[in-house]
Amino acid sequence: MLPLNNKRILITRTRHQASDLATQLEALGATPLLIPTIEIIPPETYAPLDAALAQLDTFDWLLFTSANAVEIFSQRITRVPHLLDRAPHLIDRVPHLRDGLTVAKVGHRASDPLSSAEPQKLMEGVGAKLPKIAVIGPATAKAVQGIGLQADLIPPKYIAESLAEALIPEAPGKRMLLIRAEQARDILPETLTAAGAHVTIADAYRTQTPPDSIPALQSLFTSPATYPDAITFTSASTARNLIALLEAANLTLPATITLASIGPITSQTLHDLGYLPHLEAAEPTIPALIQSLADHFAQ
Repeated sequence: MLPLNNKRILITRTRHQASDLATQLEALGATPLLIPTIEIIPPETYAPLDAALAQLDTFDWLLFTSANAVEIFSQRITRVPHLLDRAPHLIDRVPHLRDGLTVAKVGHRASDPLSSAEPQKLMEGVGAKLPKIAVIGPATAKAVQGIGLQADLIPPKYIAESLAEALIPEAPGKRMLLIRAEQARDILPETLTAAGAHVTIADAYRTQTPPDSIPALQSLFTSPATYPDAITFTSASTARNLIALLEAANLTLPATITLASIGPITSQTLHDLGYLPHLEAAEPTIPALIQSLADHFAQ
């Protein structure tokens, strides 16, 4: 019998990130329930990010703390006029950049995705070099690889504190560009600034609570017969937002449901909200979270 056979597991990730987790859970016999408690929207303005990207070659390090930030970096760098104006010879050689230039000129909405950019080729085409890249964990490293780049540094623990500690030796006098969510914790830039780095923060996106998830949650928590067996929390935001959605729907989280946290920051957020996670992944990755669920239900 599969380790998660017939287990109904609520996934609270964004819609575009939920499918991979759902597929892996299904392979172990689970029934995934997809109700996002978080969605990604553009920041108030892309101006600070675009300004930083226009002088990307002046930074020593480029820091990513999420795959979402990598994706938006890839989209925005093909829209920076300063770079595109310096690379007319490159536009015809790299189809993705040609598409990006065309889209940028016709005023494509900033929130619409472009085809995969090739930042390395764009920077090389204007005679510039990309800074070194540091990422928070393997999922972000995979996203970096997906846009044709490689991460130079991955911390031993996949949290901001560990990334900051790993970068401290590199910090004195270095210019670092941190591309992140608008609501992110400040532990990383504060630690690096204290260590002597000059950190530029560029917001790439915001998160918000999807209002259409309220009726879905009301239906799910109508009676114990429809409750999920477990809920996965893959970030502090998913924890905060689920509780907020339940409160908005006049619901409380039943004590019988297993709460599965991806890591210590998420677990602390649940604790602060008055809930103790029943399990925490051995490391903050999706495979480790799935393994913790399988081990839990095997017992």
